[in-house]
Amino acid sequence: MTANTSTIAAETKADPGVESFQRAFAAFRETNDERLAQIDTRLSADVLTEEKLARIDRTLDETKARLDAQALERARPKLALSEKSIDDTQTREHKAAFRSYMKSGEVSGLKALEGKAMTEGSGPDGGYLVPIPAEREIMLRIANISPIRSIATVRETSTSTFRKAYSATGPAAGWVAEADARPQSANQQIADLTYAAHELYAMPAATQTLLDDAVVDVEQWIATEVATVFAEQEGMAFVNGTGVNQPKGFLTYPQVQQANWSWGNTGYIDTGVAGDFPATFPSDILFSMVYALRAGYRQNGRWVMNRKSQSRIRTFKTTTGEYLWAPPTIAGGAATLMNFPVVEAEAMPDIAPDATPIAFGDFMRGYLVVDRVGIRVLRDPYSSKPYVLFYTTKRVGGGMQDFEAIKLLKFGVA
Repeated sequence: MTANTSTIAAETKADPGVESFQRAFAAFRETNDERLAQIDTRLSADVLTEEKLARIDRTLDETKARLDAQALERARPKLALSEKSIDDTQTREHKAAFRSYMKSGEVSGLKALEGKAMTEGSGPDGGYLVPIPAEREIMLRIANISPIRSIATVRETSTSTFRKAYSATGPAAGWVAEADARPQSANQQIADLTYAAHELYAMPAATQTLLDDAVVDVEQWIATEVATVFAEQEGMAFVNGTGVNQPKGFLTYPQVQQANWSWGNTGYIDTGVAGDFPATFPSDILFSMVYALRAGYRQNGRWVMNRKSQSRIRTFKTTTGEYLWAPPTIAGGAATLMNFPVVEAEAMPDIAPDATPIAFGDFMRGYLVVDRVGIRVLRDPYSSKPYVLFYTTKRVGGGMQDFEAIKLLKFGVA
């Protein structure tokens, strides 16, 4: 056994949740093999075996969900409660002024800071910026929850739009002598991609009694309240967003059969069966999907699908009897399909006729998330008395940046 294998084994053994998940998958394999043997001998599986397999499959999903929740809790960053941990004087002043605003609505401290920074305040219209440490922790929490953000490229901008030039045909290249001219390729195409930052909001509520409690850290409270909501909304938009007042999801771009792929479209491989995998050798279509990507993209390839789709492919095996899907080996790890990580995105559609519920590709090169710097909070003690509402907004955009980097599996006939 190698040192690396020993380390993985030790980590797996040390985590009861992962060990339980491994045992459940072992039982799943055993039951599925029994089902397949019954089909081979009797042309149909025993009803009890089918029910047992379905129960184990549900147990796998539930156990994985608990493991994900535990990993998220461990990864969730904690806001610093001590002022001593903040070295920058201006940041300490901003934190104190923001706390005063959140608790009592006092804005003089924040306005004074805006005056020092020579910025124009927008208290009545857009609220006030949260302190930088709080903003940073909110974004880290969102990144831990939002599946597409965690695998895409993320850029920050100080403007309402982000523009990027991209060569659809690749840069001019070739071999030349030292003194030869370097001609530019005549067919090189430069695409000007524009990503608008759209407003995303959440409005948590609190009682004045809670805010008056000196023990309550208002920054940590607001981060906890809005991070999950922001992440869920982003997760849906990055997959299915229309691009109108929200990011454009990678499933909403024009889709064409891979053989006819061109820049500006997303290529797909079709299963040849409406709403299902092929009846014979269903896993072959997954191999076709992987090799539809060029080698440079496959190195960082990831599968993206929801839990139902993942449940469907757990039974797929190679011709030598090995399962293509494998459970995570360490706490917080990802399951793999054909040795590529599987990212669970519940915004992905279920398997249905002409749906594209499974994606594969290099999402870091394929999808871009744009964050406008700054998260604002507007305190509203009037609209829902006796509760105090905190209208919290951030600006985020997103869209495809390399149309060759992501491929889809379409459950239909070309």
